[in-house]
Amino acid sequence: MIRVRVASTAGSTPREAGTEMLVGPDQIEGTIGGGALEWQAIATARRMIAEDRDAHRETVPLGPSLGQCCGGSVVLEFAQAEALTASEGRPLWIWGAGHVGRSLASVLAPLPDFAPSVIDVEADRFPNALPDGVTPIVAAEPPRLVRHAPTQADHLIVTYSHDLDLKLCDALLHHGFASCGLIGSATKWARFRSRLAALGHTDAQISRIACPIGDPSLGKHPQAIAVGVAASLLSASGRQKAQGDRTG
Repeated sequence: MIRVRVASTAGSTPREAGTEMLVGPDQIEGTIGGGALEWQAIATARRMIAEDRDAHRETVPLGPSLGQCCGGSVVLEFAQAEALTASEGRPLWIWGAGHVGRSLASVLAPLPDFAPSVIDVEADRFPNALPDGVTPIVAAEPPRLVRHAPTQADHLIVTYSHDLDLKLCDALLHHGFASCGLIGSATKWARFRSRLAALGHTDAQISRIACPIGDPSLGKHPQAIAVGVAASLLSASGRQKAQGDRTG
């Protein structure tokens, strides 16, 4: 197998530096952006396999000779490997392995910005297989697990129980988080706000929890909810990166 990695970029390019794909004689995992650039990279990787070559590096202009008009260029690194590099994304804890939790995991797992974990109370609540890169965690009492969450983690609360949802909101507000989303209606959230206030949390603290999650205009299908949540998280991540670029 050959791992193809975008080592650096200049100008307009399909994907950012650090993007990878894995190429075998008859299989491909991941993508460096598709189109002519990717097909050329696949052909190069397969020639390396046929010729038993270990490594290669090349600069590829994205211009007329490649049939692309991006105008930038990428440096590609090719090396023998058995797997893609493990994601260094931000921890994302999905509380609940039901239909919505599974859809969230399937949509978010391929995104390099996040490292998802799915938590539920029993092993048999999980699907037979989760997407690659998703960590399953069984916790008989999920609120007690909150203390072990990184404070920079994002959280999505989509459990089977409103009582458990409330306990998780309370625990996370005490613990701290980067972001927290709760599935539910406006009615559910109004009740939760009142109960969280009774537990001693201020309006400013409670307002850090987003409810409902996703984009209501997309509908209530689990996959539609997941798409809306992914878009929201990616937008927030993009803003943070842009701010970091300006201040770095």
